[in-house]
Amino acid sequence: MASIGIFPPLTPELNVRCIKKSLSFYTELLGFSICFERPEDSFATIQLDGAVLMLEQVAELASESDPWVTAELEYPFGRGVNFQIIVTDLDGIYRHLIKHDYPIQLPLEQKSYRVGGNFVSVRQFMIMDPDGYLLRLSSLANLSSGTPEG
Repeated sequence: MASIGIFPPLTPELNVRCIKKSLSFYTELLGFSICFERPEDSFATIQLDGAVLMLEQVAELASESDPWVTAELEYPFGRGVNFQIIVTDLDGIYRHLIKHDYPIQLPLEQKSYRVGGNFVSVRQFMIMDPDGYLLRLSSLANLSSGTPEG
């Protein structure tokens, strides 16, 4: 399943303004662990429950010739994308964020989505990370055929 034994087949790399601030957010508030870091490159790979992200601090003025930066970066960096992260301790993470007065974009809810002829019921909430990436943390509530719940 993992490509070259290090990463899942899809591993997003997020450009961040401050690697220390991002690592603090992801590790201290959400519970990610650091897989490995390259401090000299302001880079880290983190994981939570099998979800893996790479974080890299970008220079304040990225060069037009830098092939890794496709356009000028301005806050919020994550416009147009949200990352669903399935976690095992959704309630614990939510309580931890509330305890630390972290802004919640979409409060904890239960929602059903049609998947083929079935409905999957998830519990979820959304937050934005320090660089404006929208994160939808969720856990599976149940899978049923027929009509959606709640």
